[in-house]
Amino acid sequence: MEYNPKEIEAKWQNYWNENGSFEPLNDLKKEKKYILSMFPYPSGRIHMGHVRNYCLGDAFARYFRKADFNVLHPIGWDSFGMPAENAAIKHKLHPKKWTYENIDYMRDELKALGLSFSTKREFATSDELYTRWEQEFIIKMYEAGLLYRKSTIVNWCEPCHTVLANEQVEEGCCWRCDTPVEQKEMPGYYIAITKYAQELLDDLKTLEGQWPSQVLTMQENWIGRSEGLEFSFELSKESRYKLDKQFASYKVFTTRPDTIYGVSYSALAPEHPIVKYIVENKLLPDSKIEAIKAMQKVSERDRATMPKEGISLEIDVIHPLTAKKIPVWVANFVLSSYGGGAVMAVPAHDQRDFEFAREYNLPIKQVIVGPDGIIEKMSEAYTGEGELIDSESFTGHKNTKAKKSIMYHFEQNSLGTKQINFKLRDWGVSRQRYWGAPIPFVHCDSCGLVPEKTENLPIALPEDVEITGEGNPLDNHPTWKKCKCPKCGKDAIRETDTLDTFVQSSWYFLRYATNPQKWTKEGISKPDSDYWMDVDQYIGGIEHAILHLLYARFFTKVLNDLGYTNSREPFKKLLTQGMVLKDGAKMSKSKGNVVDPDLIVEKYGADTARMFILFAAPPTKELEWNDSAVDGAFRFIKRFTDRSSNVTENAVKNFKEIEHKTLNKEEKEARRKVYEALQKSNDVFNKTYAFNTLIAASMEAMNALQVQNNELVWAEGYYILTNILEPIIPHLCWELSDKLFNKENFNNKIEIKDEVFEQDSIILAVTINGKKRCEIEVSPNASKDEILSIAKEHSAKWLEGNEIIKEIVVPNKLVNLVIKG
Repeated sequence: MEYNPKEIEAKWQNYWNENGSFEPLNDLKKEKKYILSMFPYPSGRIHMGHVRNYCLGDAFARYFRKADFNVLHPIGWDSFGMPAENAAIKHKLHPKKWTYENIDYMRDELKALGLSFSTKREFATSDELYTRWEQEFIIKMYEAGLLYRKSTIVNWCEPCHTVLANEQVEEGCCWRCDTPVEQKEMPGYYIAITKYAQELLDDLKTLEGQWPSQVLTMQENWIGRSEGLEFSFELSKESRYKLDKQFASYKVFTTRPDTIYGVSYSALAPEHPIVKYIVENKLLPDSKIEAIKAMQKVSERDRATMPKEGISLEIDVIHPLTAKKIPVWVANFVLSSYGGGAVMAVPAHDQRDFEFAREYNLPIKQVIVGPDGIIEKMSEAYTGEGELIDSESFTGHKNTKAKKSIMYHFEQNSLGTKQINFKLRDWGVSRQRYWGAPIPFVHCDSCGLVPEKTENLPIALPEDVEITGEGNPLDNHPTWKKCKCPKCGKDAIRETDTLDTFVQSSWYFLRYATNPQKWTKEGISKPDSDYWMDVDQYIGGIEHAILHLLYARFFTKVLNDLGYTNSREPFKKLLTQGMVLKDGAKMSKSKGNVVDPDLIVEKYGADTARMFILFAAPPTKELEWNDSAVDGAFRFIKRFTDRSSNVTENAVKNFKEIEHKTLNKEEKEARRKVYEALQKSNDVFNKTYAFNTLIAASMEAMNALQVQNNELVWAEGYYILTNILEPIIPHLCWELSDKLFNKENFNNKIEIKDEVFEQDSIILAVTINGKKRCEIEVSPNASKDEILSIAKEHSAKWLEGNEIIKEIVVPNKLVNLVIKG
């Protein structure tokens, strides 16, 4: 048979499509597997990262179908988002038209790879039917106290009159007009993910061994649970008067109460209410006010990478234990989103505080002494353990124990309380742009903020908009935002913010799990969810290890609490694939190192592209593009096709009756290699994910088959190899299986035959004083004495005239003879 990839691939892709070969069954009693790859953004063309992600998922789906599971393997499109609006500005094309044309193009590209997706469950998150249910969830979350509205600091471009996402801010300027971006306070919507912080942290334990440990650690660090002390710094009398008696104190949180006697200053975030009051009322010299305003214009993210900067606020607070005055500064390293936006600064024992103190010549007071004693002139903060000094009654205590005793002292004297804090912040979901799901609320002068009635959902986007990049198109639309209050019926204004696209990707897997026949009546079908969830295997890039996975876990828990699903964690197993590189760098258009998957498919065929992408590296590692390796994959596939002519019709009828004991050495070796590949297949799909080792084992099996001439062994080999290679090179394997076996080997489970692993002889290395000298072939049942006798006979020339002082036999591996001298 001649290998013609275009003909074979077109034939079987049409067959799969016409026969609905990859649709899950409606039998909810059959054992299931839910295989899911993270869905793509419809950017216009697929790249090699897409190819790797979806070929991995497809391999799992095909393997488990042949293993007689009911398999759900869906695809969809994460279709809302900023790139569509950017394209609309650049190409004068409506975002919806741009998006759905891209979807059509990319769907054909993915189809050309022979990916076994369910076509009936495909959807785009910008479909109004998807938005309808998402808006219902948002309303339910609002009613449950899990969504609220508050003022927040945003990136603001005045010339464009619009809010910018962090990605649109380039070196502190608007990506479009290059104007410096301001930090502006505006109202926005927040989801109270912090209410689930502890559960999100605790449930990571249930994923141990199923998710990469690196991802679990990243999630744990992002949630950032810390125990510490919360207390108030009372403002001095003079400072209270300076602030017009508007403030008497402010709270701070610390995880290091053992260092409290080393506090030499306190620092506030630029957004702290006291700082804002000072600026608004000009309670400092103009130069300082302007400097603080400049600091406030820089985002927290950018401030984190800047040198330490601060300004004295010319006020003091009172140390809660020593009653001494402590100066208060505003500092760019203090985050308003953590611990109330205020810190007690201990420069001797915190490097960040140390750098700031050294910059502004503030006192540095050591209160913990380590093995090196008191450090006269510190070059850096001492953060190790030791004994307390200059700490009143706690002097001499180990600092690790003093943490608890000082905290206890604060609580007993009503000075402060033990607190648990999380770095995790509530999730801001407001976006001031057009191409997103409208937030389903109405602003009424009489009723305030009112959720839309469920029967009025979805709140759909108007299509008669012009995307200019200046302001929010929904806010600028002449009629869309005008509506009636759902509560009182009076004239009202519809919310013009749209939802963060992370919201859509936080529940899409539950939508796939619902039978499409129910999509108009249910957002999530609980019986379907109970059957399909949790996702058995999730595949995606490591870049989504924090936010997407965290939000998906959170949404699953919320939808469980709201009664939509019984699932509590969305993904049982997680595989994070590595990036595809070329010339040592991630593929990108800007670097000019992109490899177009379409060209690979056109030149070599989809099966070659699939085999290369799965063979070139373990899936979790980075993959370096290699043109010669692509050629190598093609040559193997062609050889596999050519050698199929060795499978005769007579052998197909009789190979199941092979008598292993009657075979010669080469024939037995060939069978052993084939069954080793079968074993490897089961191991790879259920444990290791190392597809490269499965392909290598299949290549070894082919080489072993070529050394022998038994037509029954050839037939059995192809019966097994076309089965185990089908998840990797499906088009050719369906063609060969159909021609040779009437696809029988895809419908019946192939059992491992122990007889093929029974060896007539084994090869042992012989070493003398640890140096390998020769190899011997012995019976697997040979005694130690027999093995030693044969070993000595074959290594006689190295033993001659020497006394053997030790004889070691390592079963199935080697013989080591130790001689004098």
